[in-house]
Amino acid sequence: MFTTLSRRTSVLVASSLVVATAGVLAAAQSEEQRSAATERGSAAALPLSDADPGDAHRSGQAAVDARPGDVAVCDQPGTDEIIEVPDAGAPDGKRPVWVRRPPGPDSADLPVLYLLHGSTTTHMTVKDADVGPAMDEQMCRSGVEFVIAAPFGQEVGGRDTEWGDQVDGEFNIETFVTEKAVKAVEGDNERPRSLRAIGGFSMGGYGAAALPLRNPELYSQAVSWAGYFKVDDPSGTFGPNPDDHAPDQLLDDPEARDIRFMLVEGTEDHTPLQEGSINGEAERFEKLLQERDIEVRTEYPEGGHNFDTWRPTFRESVDFLTEGWTDAAADSH
Repeated sequence: MFTTLSRRTSVLVASSLVVATAGVLAAAQSEEQRSAATERGSAAALPLSDADPGDAHRSGQAAVDARPGDVAVCDQPGTDEIIEVPDAGAPDGKRPVWVRRPPGPDSADLPVLYLLHGSTTTHMTVKDADVGPAMDEQMCRSGVEFVIAAPFGQEVGGRDTEWGDQVDGEFNIETFVTEKAVKAVEGDNERPRSLRAIGGFSMGGYGAAALPLRNPELYSQAVSWAGYFKVDDPSGTFGPNPDDHAPDQLLDDPEARDIRFMLVEGTEDHTPLQEGSINGEAERFEKLLQERDIEVRTEYPEGGHNFDTWRPTFRESVDFLTEGWTDAAADSH
């Protein structure tokens, strides 16, 4: 479960997770991982640029050709690494990112899917749910490989972050995801917007809708598993005026009209929010998108609020993303 019967209570659980995760990461970070991170130009070794990572290639499209059953990941699994990025709001001043790359060299025409975890979990929860191998299988089937990058979205005090920048500046996780994580993962091979997607689970599903709408120059596609599309902010991250962070209030920005959305909600997902529950949120947001002619696809798998429900939809989700990435290729020819 990513959200318990009380999301306020779950914040206390998150606080313990932060401390535990920091210790596990310190023990698990191998010399091999450090070497791999350095070779790929991780943020631990790269200076952070003040430039907007969406500026480059914004008007261009990159070619992605689908080769079902004939890509490297069909023969060799992707490789995992944990990279650590300086960030004041994280334990020990470093915020980790789990990155899984398909075999072969990195390049600017290899798509990236950024994945956001839920309110009481971490990037390692996503990794340990075997998301990497499951996505490898779908990459082989679809014939389009991509990088997976899951940042750590908790803060030192264990409050519910909503993947946002805290109103008083105590943590800046939206800025981390949209700036530092992009630089850490992509390095000198900065992707065009057309090859950058964002997804997430539960609170991460909220973030996967809010962040691209707030930063439409960065992402062209979004997948929200068990997300909600209004502000549900038990820790007061956004202060008294949260509308600028509510996906259902951000749809009229002309720059966001070409973002493609996929929404996934389990038929038995009744996870409570401060008002109402996740049940019905996908249908509500789908209608708002359709009213504005924003492309949306919705799946309702059987099950509740867990990876057993979400994992079977990876096939449809990867097909959705691949369609967008290969369309981008067609537009460039």
